[in-house]
Amino acid sequence: MYFNREQMAVVGWSFSRAEVLAERYFNLGRGGFRNNRYDVQTRFYLADHEVGDRAFAHLCRYAYRKHGEDNNPENFNFFKICLQDGRILHAVERSTSFVKLVPLMEYIAMHELIHVVRFNRGDADFDASVEEKIIEEERVHELTRTILAPGADHDMKLVIDCFRSDLHVGDIFSEEERLLN
Repeated sequence: MYFNREQMAVVGWSFSRAEVLAERYFNLGRGGFRNNRYDVQTRFYLADHEVGDRAFAHLCRYAYRKHGEDNNPENFNFFKICLQDGRILHAVERSTSFVKLVPLMEYIAMHELIHVVRFNRGDADFDASVEEKIIEEERVHELTRTILAPGADHDMKLVIDCFRSDLHVGDIFSEEERLLN
């Protein structure tokens, strides 16, 4: 399942809005996200190794090495945010009574951009152990909630509640599905 044209517009809007909020929160200044290189790709454009079935999105880190030199000052890392269209759309479809695409996509965009900033700043280690990654995920969820909560409407508050540390979206969907059967 892939995003359609209208859903792709939601993706673009969500990342634009998330960039503004993240730049303000992290005081990224003039360079903003030009200094935090990333790209967003939907399922249609992902390579096989970029497709996953455990999250709505995940990051892949890539390195640019000018002339293949490891110590060239023009070298840089960049991140690809790999959106898993099918998982996102399935979650919205299964929970249409309370989770809408726009706030869910905005939450996902903010969450992934926070990862990009934290990895680029050295606040988190992309190659951390599994235990450290679990702790980092909770930190990023907390930051996402902190940034999005002040301007949250009813639909966004529902999404934020779904990502509370004591409640996981997958648990909600499983329970809803169980009740329907």
